[in-house]
Amino acid sequence: MHIEHVGVFVGDLERGTRFFETYFGGVRGERYENPRTGFSSYFLTFDSGARLEVSHNDAVNGAVDDSALGYAHVAFSVGSRHAVDELTERLRSDGYVVASGPRVTGDGYYESVVLDADGNHVEITV
Repeated sequence: MHIEHVGVFVGDLERGTRFFETYFGGVRGERYENPRTGFSSYFLTFDSGARLEVSHNDAVNGAVDDSALGYAHVAFSVGSRHAVDELTERLRSDGYVVASGPRVTGDGYYESVVLDADGNHVEITV
């Protein structure tokens, strides 16, 4: 198991992505957009193989305060769909909230999202 990526919400997707490219050497992938939800993102890859998902959500970023900006989740890769299903069910049976999934997302990930004891989002993905 390894950390697959960390997600961060920014107020301006292009500006936020350029920051991580310019100062930290991230290389952006293709832009993903979901017009139905107003969500858009880029995955940036770094020399080490680490990845950062820089995201923007029109619905959230229109809020009066910036409380929805910042680091949003950590994603763990468990290696297979079966492992995603298994770990999700284990967490559910241990009393943790499964916020979504397992499912295939619009950008092709097979994942579930569970909440830790403090309500933090943890993605479990292939």
